[in-house]
Amino acid sequence: MINLLSPEFLSNPYPVYEMFRKNQPVAYMESLQLWSVFTYDHVKTVLTDHAHFSSGPNGQAKTAEPSEQKQEGFSLITTDPPRHTDLRSLVNRAFTPKAVAALEPRIEEIANELLDKNANTGELDLIRDFAYPLPVIVIAELLGVPAADRDRFKEWSDEIVAGADAIIGGGQAGSRQAHMEMNDYFKDIIAQRRVQPQNDLVSTLLAAEEGNSHLSESDILSFCRLLLVAGNETTTNLIGNAVLAFLEHPAEWDKLVSRPEMLPNAIEEVLRFRSPVQAMFRTAKQDVQIGDQTIPQGTRVVAWIGSANRDEAKFDEPARFDISRESNAHLAF
Repeated sequence: MINLLSPEFLSNPYPVYEMFRKNQPVAYMESLQLWSVFTYDHVKTVLTDHAHFSSGPNGQAKTAEPSEQKQEGFSLITTDPPRHTDLRSLVNRAFTPKAVAALEPRIEEIANELLDKNANTGELDLIRDFAYPLPVIVIAELLGVPAADRDRFKEWSDEIVAGADAIIGGGQAGSRQAHMEMNDYFKDIIAQRRVQPQNDLVSTLLAAEEGNSHLSESDILSFCRLLLVAGNETTTNLIGNAVLAFLEHPAEWDKLVSRPEMLPNAIEEVLRFRSPVQAMFRTAKQDVQIGDQTIPQGTRVVAWIGSANRDEAKFDEPARFDISRESNAHLAF
């Protein structure tokens, strides 16, 4: 049995993925009491077949109406359609193409500030000095956190991300305390924005409405936590993975420098080659046949995105990093 938390696996899981794709593409991992799928088609099925697989931990993700969820709030990653669709439509009002484009100058300014801090030293720790603080600062500003409170926000982020274990789903005392403190902080911000809206995400979410649907205070608090964890770590991983990929493939870097218009394609290839999120959980809502295996109802299933994006049956030379790749229907998102 492969130790999915070992340093060896975490630093380079791709040989293990390949072994499973070839020999046991649908595997039951008894020590963790869950199933794993490794091929592109199986991963896509598990992630998108909402009739058979739920985002909730017990196969019954939240589908209730807003009035039934006011106390607990929602999380997009543990909510199934049709409720998920409604919630996503509401949240997307804060992330229109125009709104996202408007963020670009400020993100560039923050990036330059982080680089300037290290300009005189001649060296930089990519993760510590740039890739980690950049999304934390951007998300804090999106949520309307004043610059004076940025350090507190970063401490909460550190604790919450440290407590988010994708394999065993566990938490830590520090993470729970950070959740409580951040909730109290954002309750105050929400109360202020109800009286005096500002140009920030919390104000936009408070104003969002789709038919008879709206977001309660608990919904907005849940979304703030999700954005902090999911938006934070994924962006950090993407930046680090991109730099590592180009360091390992200098010819591809030279290609990008000579043709900067290839940057969007290059980012897509990084997303495929080293996916920021390597796996996602689902739960079987009923007995379901995947490949030659029957996954029992109520069983947790891990869809290994990192493996799907290296599947030989889907991608030509999947182990090759190629920013010129034309067919790149990766599953990173």
